[in-house]
Amino acid sequence: MKPVVVLLVVAFAAAVSAHCTCKTMKWAVCDGTPCECTIMVGKNVNQPLDCEKLIPKCFLMKAEMYLSRKSLSTPTGGKPTRTPSAGVRRTDKGDKDLKCEKLVETYWVRIEVKHKEVPGFVMDDAKLKTAMENALLSRYGLPKSLVKNVEYDKDARLIVLDIEKAKGDKSQDLSRAAYYMEKDVKVLPLLNTKFEPIVEGKTLEMEDILVYYVDEDPPTFTMRRLTGGVIAVNVVVILAVVAGLLFLKREKAKYQKTQVRELDEMQKSMS
Repeated sequence: MKPVVVLLVVAFAAAVSAHCTCKTMKWAVCDGTPCECTIMVGKNVNQPLDCEKLIPKCFLMKAEMYLSRKSLSTPTGGKPTRTPSAGVRRTDKGDKDLKCEKLVETYWVRIEVKHKEVPGFVMDDAKLKTAMENALLSRYGLPKSLVKNVEYDKDARLIVLDIEKAKGDKSQDLSRAAYYMEKDVKVLPLLNTKFEPIVEGKTLEMEDILVYYVDEDPPTFTMRRLTGGVIAVNVVVILAVVAGLLFLKREKAKYQKTQVRELDEMQKSMS
C-alpha cells in the first residue's frame, strides 16, 4: 500500500511544480506552495516577482546585466545585451549600478518596428492600427486609448507607434510594455509566445525594432559621467574661446598703438 501512496505524493508534487510558473517572465525560478517566483539580480540576491503583471524594466535589466557580467546565458538560451536605461534610476556608475527603489515614469514611447515581407499582401492602414492596438492590449495590457498614432511606410515595411499617457499618471508603466516588445522582436522574448499581430488573417512577423523612451524626469549628468571624448571636446571649445579672446585683445592693443602713433605724427606736422 505504501508504494501507491508514495507514487500519488510524487505525482501530486509534479503536478504542483508544473503549475508553478511565472506567466510574465519565462526564465524566472518558481517553487513552493503557494507558488513563489524570483529572478537573480546579483550574487545571492533573488528579486521576488509579481507574475500577474509585467515585471518592472529595472528588475529585468539588473537580472540581464548580472548574467552578462558572469558571461552566463539566460535559462531560455542566448546571452542578454545591455540596453538603454530609460525608465530606471541610475547612479554615476551608469548601468552597472541601477537603482530600482525609485522608478522613473516614462510618459511617451515611440516604437519603430519592421515586419518581414508578406508576399502579395496590401496593408490597410486602419486595419493595421486596429491589429496593433489589439496586440498591445492582449499581450502587454496597454489600453487602446494610449496608442496615439500609428504610421506605416509600406516600402520600408516600417510601423511607427506613438504610445503616450498624461504626466503624473502612474496607472500604466509604458517602459515595461516597450521593453517586453523590444525583447520579443530581438529574439529573446520574456513571454512564452511571440509578438505577431494579425491583420486580415495575415500574421506579421517582426524582424527589427527601435524604441525611444521619454521620461518625466530629465536625465542628470555630472562631470564624473562625462566620457573622455566629451571632456576633450569641451576643452577644445574652451581653448578656442580663450584663443579668440586673446586674439581680440591683441588686435585691440595693436589698434590703440596705431592710433597713438598717428596722433603723434599729426601733432609733429602741425608744430
